Amino acid sequence: MTSDSIALPRRALLYHFSRVQVPGIAVPRDRFDEHLDRAFALFAAKTEHLTWAAFLEGLYIVDWLVCVGCLENSERAWEMLFAARTGRSDCLLVDALRARAVRLYPRNAERQETAVIEFWSSLIASENDSRPVLVRYDGQRPLAPWLIRVFQNWHLSKLRQSSGTISLPDDDLAAPLPGLAPEEARWHEAFIAAAGAWLDSLSEQERVLLGLRWRYKLSQREVAGLLSVHEGTISRQTDKLRDRGLEAIGQRLIAAGWLGDDLESFILTELGSVLTDDYRLSAEHLGKLLQDQGKQLPA
Repeated sequence: MTSDSIALPRRALLYHFSRVQVPGIAVPRDRFDEHLDRAFALFAAKTEHLTWAAFLEGLYIVDWLVCVGCLENSERAWEMLFAARTGRSDCLLVDALRARAVRLYPRNAERQETAVIEFWSSLIASENDSRPVLVRYDGQRPLAPWLIRVFQNWHLSKLRQSSGTISLPDDDLAAPLPGLAPEEARWHEAFIAAAGAWLDSLSEQERVLLGLRWRYKLSQREVAGLLSVHEGTISRQTDKLRDRGLEAIGQRLIAAGWLGDDLESFILTELGSVLTDDYRLSAEHLGKLLQDQGKQLPA
């Protein structure tokens, strides 16, 4: 008897277990099976030689059922999603999304709020013919952290489009940046370590410049006016900072065994997410550094 044939009765058992585990989310058996088949197909497209037994073994059943319930318009499922808690701080999912929005769109309260609202509405409604977010969930990882990942990558793609950089493909929105093959995902971690070491080497004034130019996207003229220096000075400092970053990060990646093409493009593409998350470039920290100089971030 094959593992897939053994999995058939486990599907039925899973259905009845889910009804006991979360009785408030009532999904008819035929719809339950349809969603299970869809989730299996999603994961099978990313996994070689996947069996039903292996898929069911790794299924986060309650998270998956909440997702299915939302797609089936279950009020109880939406209540559970709104009440989902995330991270070490155990904050609500919607609060975690708002915190990400603050990092992605600093000094723009209106965009921060609309970013969360747009994403929430996209959970079951498609945007530009793409699949709704919850339809992409395969149940093989916790739902709330997955949604936070999708939210960040989705908006990073929007920021890339506005800056002329190639955005993430629709199918990669839940994947860790960058868009490498799964077996090469270690380069993401290697990059984080290399970028962190480079940031450690910067002076406070260089971090101020980096935050203002690359994270907050102020123009050279705006930065020059804020820091009371000549615009040409900001241009030269920015170029030097960029070149030093490419050299320092690139050397560490090459030392780690990087053999891929277009290393500079990889670094510049990946750097955005690091600058978004690093506390040393947060509005609070940069504001303090500027305050020590008698200056402040523009409103």
